[in-house]
Amino acid sequence: MLKAARELLAVRSPLDAELMVSDMLGAWWGKRLRRGDVEQILGEGLVDYAAKAGSPAALSLLVAVAYLGTSRQAAKAEGAALALMESGVARPRWADWVGAVKPSACYVSRDAYGDQDQVVCTFSYNPEADPEGEQHALVVLVDYNKHGTARDVWVSSHVDKLLEQARQEAEGNPLLRFEEIEPKQARALLESAMKATAEHRSPQVTESYSAYHAFARARIKALPPGRKRPAPLFTEGPYSRDRRAMLAAEFLASPEAESLSDPSAASRCADHIIDYGCDEDFNRPLRISPLKSETFLLDWLPRKVMLSPAEQEAIPHVLAAWVRWAQRRIKLPEEGLKATLDAVWEATGKFAEAYRDPTTFGLERSLVERLLPDGDLSALARRAFAFPLLQGRHGTVDLDGLDPAKDADRRILLELDHVHERHREDLDEHLAWHEEIAARLWEGDPPELWEAAQRLLDLGHDRHEVLHILIEIVERIGDDPEELASALDDLAELPDEWPPAFGR
Repeated sequence: MLKAARELLAVRSPLDAELMVSDMLGAWWGKRLRRGDVEQILGEGLVDYAAKAGSPAALSLLVAVAYLGTSRQAAKAEGAALALMESGVARPRWADWVGAVKPSACYVSRDAYGDQDQVVCTFSYNPEADPEGEQHALVVLVDYNKHGTARDVWVSSHVDKLLEQARQEAEGNPLLRFEEIEPKQARALLESAMKATAEHRSPQVTESYSAYHAFARARIKALPPGRKRPAPLFTEGPYSRDRRAMLAAEFLASPEAESLSDPSAASRCADHIIDYGCDEDFNRPLRISPLKSETFLLDWLPRKVMLSPAEQEAIPHVLAAWVRWAQRRIKLPEEGLKATLDAVWEATGKFAEAYRDPTTFGLERSLVERLLPDGDLSALARRAFAFPLLQGRHGTVDLDGLDPAKDADRRILLELDHVHERHREDLDEHLAWHEEIAARLWEGDPPELWEAAQRLLDLGHDRHEVLHILIEIVERIGDDPEELASALDDLAELPDEWPPAFGR
């Protein structure tokens, strides 16, 4: 990287210099190291290395990192850059201009569905530092179908052309809006979106996102603070259980729902639609769009919800009725209604293939319902792993009568799973740790626990070995969620010192 930084010596524009270094800092964005923080080890390590090099290229890099880096990187880079300049190292011609920008105006282009916002923030360099006042625009795409994450970022120096094109695309298009917003609103919106991307375990971003990430982070800080994040379109505040029930009742009593042949199944399907809109879409159960409908039918339902055969049959028809009913409420243009219904019917043909009913795998529905009292289909595998003894008889115990969702029954199930260890002096303590792991697997807390278990199972380790190493990690780390998640992420195989003292 220090060799690549030599190119900065030939750069005249501060914008070009900032973009080049942002690209360099993006080389490790989103990466994780097994031991330690990647920004500290690589980012701060680069700053330390450049400071020791003491060359003009190193100084150029430090000047840019002082503006574009994380707070720790920036502080270290600024101190190192000042020391090099005091020692007489030549600084680049653009050094005084880096970060000397002021926001001009901010805009948002949003579709009428509420799927996404494209935020455009324009900046110009301080006229005193840059007489030419080079203007540029930061563009960030915020995707509400992906939990409000920032999914794409880019920069344009053709600001007038960019804004004119956005206005023309919105003109006469009832499904697109383009409007100016306050810079304070833009900052709140973008900070929230960038944070959502950073916190997501596997954000779906474009290939260029990492290259512009540091630049975008720095430019957002140049916007004035002080405003709450503007709510996405159609947000109607929190939905309590009573409010959700009232909304379902209104829908089921509407003309759009009259043609639904199975009222009971329709009611349960309406609950799923409302829960998805509230829990996964920023409290927007009434929001409808082609992409949201496809995601609901082909991604969320197959992963998350245990549907009865009647619900499997009814859900596409209930969703189509919901789309027609919600369209009247939110006044989506007719073009949007037609496109959404087309998407529902197109997805309907794929739904049967996407939704894999667990009972088709040979599992009895009564067993599945005991493991999924909350209907969370994604929990089936990890809960079956935690409680493999759920059917038949074990001595005098009727396993079919035990409920793994109840603490007392869980203890009995785990005791039966350890009948071969009744001689252990520490059996009560050992079972207590198994209860801890079983409870965590049941809830999926943290998600890394089941992911680590699957990796070990894939390596050929048996279930009991896997449970014991998970216990060892949880016991050693304690209640620190970040440390626990990191330790579980690092777990790729059983350690050399296996088994631990408490083991078999």
